[in-house]
Amino acid sequence: MTRETIAASEESSGPAGRGDAPTPPLRPGGYDPGDYAELVVRSAEDAGVSALLLMGVLHNEAYKPHHPLLERMWHWWKPEASFGVANMHQATFEQVRSAHGLTGRWEDLRDDPAFAVRAAALHLKDLDRCLPRRHVRRYRRDELLALGYNAGERNMLAFARGVPPGPMARSYLRRLRANRHRSAEALASFAGRGTAASGASKEAPARENRANGV
Repeated sequence: MTRETIAASEESSGPAGRGDAPTPPLRPGGYDPGDYAELVVRSAEDAGVSALLLMGVLHNEAYKPHHPLLERMWHWWKPEASFGVANMHQATFEQVRSAHGLTGRWEDLRDDPAFAVRAAALHLKDLDRCLPRRHVRRYRRDELLALGYNAGERNMLAFARGVPPGPMARSYLRRLRANRHRSAEALASFAGRGTAASGASKEAPARENRANGV
Protein backbone atom coordinates (compact mmCIF):
# COMPACT_ATOMS: atom_id res chain seq x y z
CA MET A 1 0.00 0.00 0.00
CA THR A 2 1.46 3.35 -1.02
CA ARG A 3 1.66 6.49 1.10
CA GLU A 4 -0.81 8.12 -1.28
CA THR A 5 -3.30 5.31 -0.73
CA ILE A 6 -2.96 5.60 3.03
CA ALA A 7 -3.42 9.35 2.95
CA ALA A 8 -6.46 9.08 0.69
CA SER A 9 -8.04 6.39 2.85
CA GLU A 10 -7.50 8.42 6.01
CA GLU A 11 -9.02 11.47 4.37
CA SER A 12 -12.03 9.60 3.00
CA SER A 13 -12.72 7.85 6.28
CA GLY A 14 -13.09 11.18 8.05
CA PRO A 15 -12.39 11.99 11.66
CA ALA A 16 -15.23 9.92 13.04
CA GLY A 17 -17.23 6.83 12.20
CA ARG A 18 -20.96 6.47 12.58
CA GLY A 19 -22.19 7.07 16.09
CA ASP A 20 -19.69 9.92 16.54
CA ALA A 21 -16.95 7.40 17.36
CA PRO A 22 -13.45 7.95 16.01
CA THR A 23 -12.44 5.68 13.16
CA PRO A 24 -9.43 3.53 14.10
CA PRO A 25 -6.29 4.85 12.39
CA LEU A 26 -5.02 3.31 9.21
CA ARG A 27 -1.36 3.64 10.14
CA PRO A 28 0.02 0.83 12.36
CA GLY A 29 0.69 1.69 15.98
CA GLY A 30 -1.75 4.59 16.18
CA TYR A 31 -4.71 2.72 17.65
CA ASP A 32 -5.55 3.24 21.33
CA PRO A 33 -8.65 1.59 22.86
CA GLY A 34 -8.64 4.40 25.40
CA ASP A 35 -10.01 6.65 22.66
CA TYR A 36 -13.31 4.82 23.16
CA ALA A 37 -13.53 5.34 26.92
CA GLU A 38 -16.74 7.34 26.67
CA LEU A 39 -18.33 4.67 24.49
CA VAL A 40 -17.15 1.96 26.86
CA VAL A 41 -18.60 3.67 29.92
CA ARG A 42 -21.93 4.35 28.22
CA SER A 43 -22.26 0.88 26.66
CA ALA A 44 -21.21 -0.90 29.87
CA GLU A 45 -23.71 1.13 31.89
CA ASP A 46 -26.53 0.39 29.44
CA ALA A 47 -25.72 -3.34 29.45
CA GLY A 48 -25.11 -3.57 33.19
CA VAL A 49 -21.55 -4.87 32.89
CA SER A 50 -18.18 -3.66 34.15
CA ALA A 51 -16.63 -0.83 32.15
CA LEU A 52 -13.20 -2.06 33.26
CA LEU A 53 -13.97 -5.49 31.83
CA LEU A 54 -15.21 -4.06 28.54
CA MET A 55 -12.15 -1.82 28.22
CA GLY A 56 -9.94 -4.81 29.02
CA VAL A 57 -11.55 -6.76 26.18
CA LEU A 58 -10.87 -3.89 23.77
CA HIS A 59 -7.22 -3.83 24.84
CA ASN A 60 -6.94 -7.59 24.40
CA GLU A 61 -8.51 -7.37 20.95
CA ALA A 62 -6.14 -4.63 19.78
CA TYR A 63 -3.63 -7.13 18.38
CA LYS A 64 -4.57 -6.34 14.76
CA PRO A 65 -5.47 -3.13 12.88
CA HIS A 66 -9.14 -2.13 13.01
CA HIS A 67 -9.40 0.48 10.28
CA PRO A 68 -12.34 -0.52 8.02
CA LEU A 69 -10.14 -0.77 4.93
CA LEU A 70 -7.64 -3.05 6.66
CA GLU A 71 -10.43 -5.20 8.10
CA ARG A 72 -11.84 -5.63 4.60
CA MET A 73 -8.43 -6.74 3.38
CA TRP A 74 -8.02 -9.04 6.36
CA HIS A 75 -11.44 -10.59 5.70
CA TRP A 76 -10.56 -11.13 2.03
CA TRP A 77 -7.46 -13.05 3.13
CA LYS A 78 -9.19 -14.82 6.04
CA PRO A 79 -12.97 -15.12 5.45
CA GLU A 80 -13.65 -16.46 8.95
CA ALA A 81 -12.04 -13.40 10.56
CA SER A 82 -13.84 -11.27 13.13
CA PHE A 83 -14.98 -7.67 12.66
CA GLY A 84 -14.82 -4.46 14.68
CA VAL A 85 -12.73 -3.00 17.47
CA ALA A 86 -13.95 -5.83 19.72
CA ASN A 87 -13.21 -8.58 17.16
CA MET A 88 -16.61 -10.29 17.10
CA HIS A 89 -17.16 -13.34 14.92
CA GLN A 90 -20.28 -13.56 12.81
CA ALA A 91 -21.88 -16.49 14.67
CA THR A 92 -21.49 -14.68 18.00
CA PHE A 93 -22.88 -11.47 16.57
CA GLU A 94 -25.95 -13.24 15.17
CA GLN A 95 -26.67 -14.62 18.66
CA VAL A 96 -26.36 -11.15 20.17
CA ARG A 97 -28.46 -9.60 17.41
CA SER A 98 -31.23 -12.14 17.91
CA ALA A 99 -31.19 -11.86 21.70
CA HIS A 100 -31.30 -8.06 21.77
CA GLY A 101 -33.14 -7.17 18.56
CA LEU A 102 -30.25 -5.31 16.98
CA THR A 103 -30.99 -3.90 13.54
CA GLY A 104 -27.39 -3.62 12.37
CA ARG A 105 -25.51 -6.23 10.39
CA TRP A 106 -22.30 -8.05 11.29
CA GLU A 107 -20.47 -6.08 8.59
CA ASP A 108 -21.49 -2.86 10.36
CA LEU A 109 -19.15 -3.73 13.23
CA ARG A 110 -16.28 -3.08 10.84
CA ASP A 111 -17.39 0.46 10.00
CA ASP A 112 -19.07 1.58 13.23
CA PRO A 113 -16.94 1.39 16.41
CA ALA A 114 -19.86 2.56 18.56
CA PHE A 115 -21.96 -0.37 17.35
CA ALA A 116 -19.05 -2.76 17.87
CA VAL A 117 -18.53 -1.64 21.47
CA ARG A 118 -22.26 -1.88 22.17
CA ALA A 119 -22.45 -5.40 20.74
CA ALA A 120 -19.46 -6.47 22.85
CA ALA A 121 -21.10 -5.10 26.01
CA LEU A 122 -24.32 -6.98 25.26
CA HIS A 123 -22.39 -10.19 24.64
CA LEU A 124 -20.65 -9.84 28.01
CA LYS A 125 -24.08 -9.29 29.56
CA ASP A 126 -25.32 -12.55 28.03
CA LEU A 127 -22.25 -14.41 29.28
CA ASP A 128 -22.76 -12.98 32.77
CA ARG A 129 -26.32 -14.26 32.83
CA CYS A 130 -25.25 -17.84 32.23
CA LEU A 131 -22.19 -17.84 34.50
CA PRO A 132 -23.00 -19.34 37.94
CA ARG A 133 -22.51 -17.06 40.93
CA ARG A 134 -20.23 -19.65 42.51
CA HIS A 135 -17.10 -20.68 40.63
CA VAL A 136 -13.49 -21.65 41.31
CA ARG A 137 -11.59 -19.00 43.24
CA ARG A 138 -8.55 -18.85 41.02
CA TYR A 139 -10.40 -16.52 38.62
CA ARG A 140 -12.24 -13.29 39.20
CA ARG A 141 -15.70 -13.17 37.70
CA ASP A 142 -14.66 -10.59 35.11
CA GLU A 143 -11.74 -12.84 34.12
CA LEU A 144 -14.12 -15.71 33.44
CA LEU A 145 -16.36 -13.41 31.40
CA ALA A 146 -13.36 -12.28 29.35
CA LEU A 147 -12.40 -15.91 28.80
CA GLY A 148 -15.97 -16.54 27.68
CA TYR A 149 -15.68 -13.68 25.22
CA ASN A 150 -12.52 -15.22 23.84
CA ALA A 151 -13.20 -18.96 24.05
CA GLY A 152 -16.98 -19.18 24.10
CA GLU A 153 -19.67 -19.83 26.68
CA ARG A 154 -19.13 -23.58 26.94
CA ASN A 155 -15.44 -23.20 27.68
CA MET A 156 -16.13 -20.40 30.16
CA LEU A 157 -18.45 -22.69 32.12
CA ALA A 158 -15.81 -25.42 32.07
CA PHE A 159 -13.16 -23.00 33.38
CA ALA A 160 -15.60 -21.91 36.10
CA ARG A 161 -15.84 -25.55 37.23
CA GLY A 162 -12.06 -25.85 37.41
CA VAL A 163 -11.14 -27.27 34.01
CA PRO A 164 -7.71 -25.81 33.10
CA PRO A 165 -7.76 -23.45 30.10
CA GLY A 166 -5.68 -24.21 27.04
CA PRO A 167 -2.66 -22.20 25.84
CA MET A 168 -4.66 -19.61 23.89
CA ALA A 169 -7.07 -18.96 26.75
CA ARG A 170 -4.18 -18.72 29.22
CA SER A 171 -2.49 -16.19 26.95
CA TYR A 172 -5.72 -14.17 26.73
CA LEU A 173 -6.00 -14.16 30.52
CA ARG A 174 -2.38 -13.06 30.97
CA ARG A 175 -2.93 -10.16 28.58
CA LEU A 176 -6.16 -9.17 30.32
CA ARG A 177 -4.35 -9.01 33.66
CA ALA A 178 -1.41 -7.15 32.13
CA ASN A 179 -3.78 -4.63 30.53
CA ARG A 180 -5.84 -4.04 33.67
CA HIS A 181 -3.83 -0.99 34.73
CA ARG A 182 -3.96 0.57 31.26
CA SER A 183 -7.70 -0.05 31.09
CA ALA A 184 -8.25 1.54 34.49
CA GLU A 185 -6.08 4.53 33.50
CA ALA A 186 -8.10 5.07 30.31
CA LEU A 187 -11.36 5.08 32.26
CA ALA A 188 -9.94 7.32 34.97
CA SER A 189 -8.69 9.76 32.35
CA PHE A 190 -12.17 9.96 30.81
CA ALA A 191 -13.75 10.42 34.24
CA GLY A 192 -11.28 13.21 34.95
CA ARG A 193 -12.18 14.98 31.72
CA GLY A 194 -15.85 14.73 32.58
CA THR A 195 -15.28 16.13 36.07
CA ALA A 196 -13.23 19.01 34.67
CA ALA A 197 -15.90 19.81 32.09
CA SER A 198 -18.60 19.72 34.76
CA GLY A 199 -16.57 22.02 36.98
CA ALA A 200 -16.00 24.45 34.13
CA SER A 201 -19.71 24.56 33.29
CA LYS A 202 -20.54 25.37 36.91
CA GLU A 203 -17.81 28.00 37.16
CA ALA A 204 -18.99 29.94 34.09
CA PRO A 205 -22.32 31.09 35.59
CA ALA A 206 -20.51 31.94 38.84
CA ARG A 207 -18.07 34.19 36.96
CA GLU A 208 -20.97 35.81 35.14
CA ASN A 209 -22.78 36.45 38.40
CA ARG A 210 -19.66 37.99 39.93
CA ALA A 211 -19.22 40.21 36.87
CA ASN A 212 -22.82 41.38 37.22
CA GLY A 213 -22.35 42.02 40.90
CA VAL A 214 -24.65 39.20 41.94
